[in-house]
Amino acid sequence: FRSNTVRRRLSWRLDRVEARLHILDGLLIAYLNIDEVIAIIRREDEPKPVLMERFGLSEIQAEAILELRLRHLAKLEEIKIRGEQAELERERDELRSTLEDPKKLRRLIRKELEEDVKKHGDERRSPIVAREAARALTESELMPSEPVTVVLSEMGWARAAKGHEVDAENLSYRAGDRFLAAAYGRSNQLAVFLDSTGRSYSLPSHSLPSARGQGEPLTGRLQPPPGATFEAVLTGDPEQLYVMATDTGYGFILRLEDLYAKPRAGKVVVNVPAGARLVQPARVQNLQTDRLVAVTSQGHLLVFPVSELPQMVRGKGNKIIHIPNDRLASGDERMVGLICLPEGGNVVLQAGKRTLTLKSSDLGSYLGERARRGGLLPRGFQRIEGISLE
Repeated sequence: FRSNTVRRRLSWRLDRVEARLHILDGLLIAYLNIDEVIAIIRREDEPKPVLMERFGLSEIQAEAILELRLRHLAKLEEIKIRGEQAELERERDELRSTLEDPKKLRRLIRKELEEDVKKHGDERRSPIVAREAARALTESELMPSEPVTVVLSEMGWARAAKGHEVDAENLSYRAGDRFLAAAYGRSNQLAVFLDSTGRSYSLPSHSLPSARGQGEPLTGRLQPPPGATFEAVLTGDPEQLYVMATDTGYGFILRLEDLYAKPRAGKVVVNVPAGARLVQPARVQNLQTDRLVAVTSQGHLLVFPVSELPQMVRGKGNKIIHIPNDRLASGDERMVGLICLPEGGNVVLQAGKRTLTLKSSDLGSYLGERARRGGLLPRGFQRIEGISLE
């Protein structure tokens, strides 16, 4: 491109130089025959053809002579004309030589670029960054991003309501059915459903029926194992971390994206032993500072850094809280729930109709290493049914 640009510029200049030399040749003839030229101009009504025939001039040369005022014509000097001719002839020869010699043309281009660098060059202002290869946009990426609340009922019916200010527990449910769980995300994100066998399934949030109705059964779009029930729903940022666990007291950390599953039959994520059940996943807000709070049905509470749990994509995980084997086998004691407690957060425990709120400063006696028994809650709160954040 630069070669073509310079070549066109030089060719344009060569045309102008040759045109000027042609005119100078005519002016030199006029100077050498100044008296006769003036006489023809004064005498003839159409002096141009006469000048052309008398002195062998071209039409352009004759026109240039006639366009000069008489006083300029009289003052034409041979030295000035020949000086301009010599200068233009040197430029013409240089232009022709450059245009005919590719090496000389490249040297000229290089010289001009080096001069431009000295005059205009500076440090690069826009960094060169390697990007991922282009890919086609998915349907979810083309969807508008609006806040939605995905609601799951105990009988496995799902729906999506616009916004996050939804009273999911008081929506209309089918006879014999009631609220189980809700998750907050965006309409262009996937909703993840977990069943009692530890399998995960994902559906686009925007494809779920509106919350104005009672939803639709997930079994119409998914294929869980016989006898399996849906236990939880999650949605949001694919990089969001969650603690997955069973009521046997074992668990691990994974990303929400690790739960995405394309097949209708889903995929196994959590190993759920026979007779055990999945505990509601706990959202990790800050892996470095959050503390994991786990509680058993017999009122044992343990608090330790959530970072002590391993990050996995599937499996059983590590022991969170110790439950004696005999009590675990008989079903007398299970881990009823866990939460990830941020700095300054409070824990709310539910035992029947009674609730107990523990502030961060109240948790000192329950701090311990992962897999320990933990501390025993006060009398009256040794039949815990649930745990939540205030």
